[in-house]
Amino acid sequence: METGTIPLADLPGGLDLYLTLESGQSYLWRREDGKMYTGERPGDAWYYTVVDDASSGPEPDVVRVRTRDGRLEWESTADDAEATVRRLLRLDDDLEAIVAAAPDDPLLTAAYEAHRGMRLVSDPAFGCLISFICSAQMRVSRIHSMVSALSREYGDPIEFDGRTYHAFPTPERLAAATEDELRELGLGYRAPYVVRTAEMVADGEAHPEDARDLEYEAARDYLGRFVGVGDKVADCVLLFSLGFDEAVPLDTWIRSAIEDYYPDCDRDSYAATSRAIRERFGGEYAGYAQTYVFHHLRTGE
Repeated sequence: METGTIPLADLPGGLDLYLTLESGQSYLWRREDGKMYTGERPGDAWYYTVVDDASSGPEPDVVRVRTRDGRLEWESTADDAEATVRRLLRLDDDLEAIVAAAPDDPLLTAAYEAHRGMRLVSDPAFGCLISFICSAQMRVSRIHSMVSALSREYGDPIEFDGRTYHAFPTPERLAAATEDELRELGLGYRAPYVVRTAEMVADGEAHPEDARDLEYEAARDYLGRFVGVGDKVADCVLLFSLGFDEAVPLDTWIRSAIEDYYPDCDRDSYAATSRAIRERFGGEYAGYAQTYVFHHLRTGE
């Protein structure tokens, strides 16, 4: 086990771990006090996730993080744990510069001011894809419960520091699940989407990581081949997993923002509206602006 700390003052723009991990970006992290997405800050409670991708080697890695006394503390089974933590929480982003470069806009200014230290996450692609397939017409707390149930039921158990953690299920394990089993976990009509998408990845037909090296709109189109993935879900995966910081998922809250604040950005298609609001939100880091506005409007804070 590796442990370490990073002073929050060393991170440009700081880090608010609660906002970063409980703002609807990720459903692959959990809190050891069981109170994730309840609206209650964690205090000294650890957040944890299990990383099972190319970076973790042959076995999944447990990562635990918390902030205390002005420092980010971490514990992990990863060989290069600090690099893993930095990647997952995007600690090398110059958040201060990103906020400073944002357009002069009253809504963006209010959102950035109210939620200082919120960073984008970088989740493993397959887990992120399945999470957002599950997200359709769901509250964030319900999505988190659903994804946690998938891990508990189908993920490999890992013993770490006297506790049992569960990795997110592999594509092969989810592909072997039945639709009825997934419906019993609360997935409802999303169950066949999850099974078919898992089959596509398990069979080598497609993988969300393959979108990483494409141009943005081509990458969004590529992800649309997965069952249950429309433009909004594709944009979520691009933004929260694949490093497309310009992606702006047009969910209910952002469409509401367009209606109330940016009506001139409302165009006749998802693609055209997306281009317009990305430009209004500053282009390169429009996804950061989206995430702040989404959380600001959703919480009313």
